[in-house]
Amino acid sequence: MSSAAIDHSQHTAYSSPGPNAALLEALPTSPDELSAVARNVVVHYRASGEVLPEATRGEVNSRWIAATLTADQSRHPTPLAAPRPLTDRVQGCCRDHTLLCVAALREHGIPARSRVGFAGYYVEGWHHDHVIVEAWIDGRWRRFDSEVEGALPGMPQPMDLSFDVAGGRGFVTAATAWLAHRRGEVDVSNHGVDPSMPLFAGERFEFDEVIYEVAHRFGDELLLWDSWGRIGTPGEAVSAEDAAWLDEVAAMLVAADAGDVEVERRLFARYVDDPGLRPGFTVMQHSPFGDDSVEIELHP
Repeated sequence: MSSAAIDHSQHTAYSSPGPNAALLEALPTSPDELSAVARNVVVHYRASGEVLPEATRGEVNSRWIAATLTADQSRHPTPLAAPRPLTDRVQGCCRDHTLLCVAALREHGIPARSRVGFAGYYVEGWHHDHVIVEAWIDGRWRRFDSEVEGALPGMPQPMDLSFDVAGGRGFVTAATAWLAHRRGEVDVSNHGVDPSMPLFAGERFEFDEVIYEVAHRFGDELLLWDSWGRIGTPGEAVSAEDAAWLDEVAAMLVAADAGDVEVERRLFARYVDDPGLRPGFTVMQHSPFGDDSVEIELHP
């Protein structure tokens, strides 16, 4: 197996474990076992069901897995599979659970990458923005959700979570969802963070998710509240020019997923050259807690 653009078996700046490589080397590589470790190390900052320490909430901004591992080891200098109390785990979200799995797989030489899109299996009738793992297993790319323990009714868990974009309860990439929206096949008002947060849903939200998807595919596994390029303000209208621009990008992503190597090469070249897609030396870091936005330099 080879990628048209980058080698997904090699670490990016975000997945590199730094001095804690041995922690990843010791991990299993099966999706269910690896997912359990990710959930043991990282706790979702708003979906845990527990009140988490305010002192550690800044950990949600740990872009680099090296920082996540350092935070974990500062409280738990033990193997990553050793149980951690839920409220003492590193605060993060689906992006962080996924990146830990991706980093471990890459440390074992297994191609892996994070996929950005929407999951329809958490709340009936709602498609949560989500990040899952895609790994080269048994000779093809296969997907699993590291936040899900066990099987969901009617779902082929923990592998291959795709579904028909017009219905079903699986995972769909941001690019596929955007193109379905543009064809009038889906209601984007139920694609977003949560039904209780309508500002973070809809066309603008879906537009921005495609940009995140491109960045993650090509090794810039940034936070879901970073902004750069053509990423807009929540609730802001998407111009006709921007929509047409994204139509081309999304179509290339979908074609690359279907195995068109030449299209993936062209998309990577476009990503490198287009500041609307690719972050520069800095991004604006916003906050899921409502803190002030800050400019962040992109180095660990």
